[in-house]
Amino acid sequence: MSHPQSYEILLVPEFKESAGAPTPGAAIRSAVVAATGDTGASGYPRYAGDGMEADIDPATHTVEALLVDGAELDYGLTVRIAERRGGTGMGEPGAGEETAEPTGEETGDR
Repeated sequence: MSHPQSYEILLVPEFKESAGAPTPGAAIRSAVVAATGDTGASGYPRYAGDGMEADIDPATHTVEALLVDGAELDYGLTVRIAERRGGTGMGEPGAGEETAEPTGEETGDR
């Protein structure tokens, strides 16, 4: 099975019912990451670009590890990914997205 060559990673806030919270599902940051040819510490292919490095399981489209500007993901954020085919997006933002909840290591939960 060949691995996708790139994904778009979207950081979105978790839904919280509080005044002033960002709209659920609205990305606060995104990045296009491309396959590096390396395998990350998680054992999955490594993707990097636009300040993000991610180990992504290509079979399930699950983000197994994520660094944003060299740091772990902040509390309250989740990750969505969209496979990019042929260097172009899959249509409108959100098309083909797979929701991938980061593990405790990425969210800072311990």
